[in-house]
Amino acid sequence: LQTLVVLWQREATLRSTALLVDCDAIDLASSPRHDALLRLVEQLHCPLVMASRDRWQPHGRSAIGWQVHPPTAWEQQQLWQQALGKVSPELNGQIAALTSEFSLNAPTIEVICTEVVGQQAQAAGAEFDLGDALRQACRVHSRPRLDDLAQRIEAIATWEDLVLPERQKQVLQTITAHVSYRSQVYDRWGFRASSSRGLGISALFAGASGTGKTMSAEVLAHTLQLDLYRIDLSSVVSKYIGETEKNLRRIFDAAEASTVILLFDEADALFGKRSEVKDSHDRYANMEVSYLLQRMEAYQGLAILTTNLKDSLDTAFLRRIRFVVKFPFPDSDQRAQIWQRVFPTQTPTQALDVQKLAKLNVAGGNIRNIALNATFLAAQAGESVQMQHVREAAYSEYTKLERTLTDAEVKGWV
Repeated sequence: LQTLVVLWQREATLRSTALLVDCDAIDLASSPRHDALLRLVEQLHCPLVMASRDRWQPHGRSAIGWQVHPPTAWEQQQLWQQALGKVSPELNGQIAALTSEFSLNAPTIEVICTEVVGQQAQAAGAEFDLGDALRQACRVHSRPRLDDLAQRIEAIATWEDLVLPERQKQVLQTITAHVSYRSQVYDRWGFRASSSRGLGISALFAGASGTGKTMSAEVLAHTLQLDLYRIDLSSVVSKYIGETEKNLRRIFDAAEASTVILLFDEADALFGKRSEVKDSHDRYANMEVSYLLQRMEAYQGLAILTTNLKDSLDTAFLRRIRFVVKFPFPDSDQRAQIWQRVFPTQTPTQALDVQKLAKLNVAGGNIRNIALNATFLAAQAGESVQMQHVREAAYSEYTKLERTLTDAEVKGWV
């Protein structure tokens, strides 16, 4: 690095030019990279232009800050039309939909257009949906930053896989409508102009483990054709003051490029009832909650939080959530429906009685675990899945749950 610094300094002096230091790919919150950048700035004595995602003030040098805002939706539409050139009319108004769903900069738009137009040329007259290809390319190019911060879940679950009371399903369908028509309501029908607050679409999924919270998020992502990212809040929350906000900021900043669905698991780790402020840690804990609420309200996509203990959450927090969906523990009829659907059609089964299986007093997630384990037991024995395999798998699952499988639950199975 020292040799490069000397060469850069010499060239800048000989040419009477400034140097551009592109820090866009650098996380300035990372101490090693921050320290390396400081050393670089200290050793360069020519005019510097520094470009970064975060506002940064180098020590020991006077600096003028200039915030460059991302292109607006209208500006992005112009960039799309310019990059697509003569094929732009083929989209028939779909560019507006792209800018509603994705917020991309000029270089990314140019790369996507070059890539997709090339694919269209290679199709050589075969059926090619330009709009779908562009949308898929936008999703792929929006992923890299977020892939480093959260777990992307492949959303394959559909409404047919979901076993919930009708009321809960209706709320989930309403959520899809809010996401699908947000551009129409906010922009064309004027709600964004009337108020800039509370435009983020947020939901709280509350219920015991295994009652369908994550599957419901998958169904929403599959229906809306959006990427779903899971963030474990218990791993985001830091004991060090200020670190939690930094972690959350990185996640939301990365998600802003695309209206992905953010699924924050274990919300209790951050959103428990806030106690009276007794020391600096209590004060900063409240600041962390407030920061996340602000980012959720400003986020253009859908943010979902899950909790096992809805009653432990602060009521002030609940008032700022648009949708609250309570996931009840499945009753016997619902458990029977889950058992009917849990085995894939390719799985060989024999004489499985779903009414008897429904006597197992467990949630849907546990039913899937039992079914999967039973299938492996049957495969090992070279047999179709039968009641005895399910019973053995149920014993194993109950042991894991530190519960006792009663005779009443397995009476008449074999």
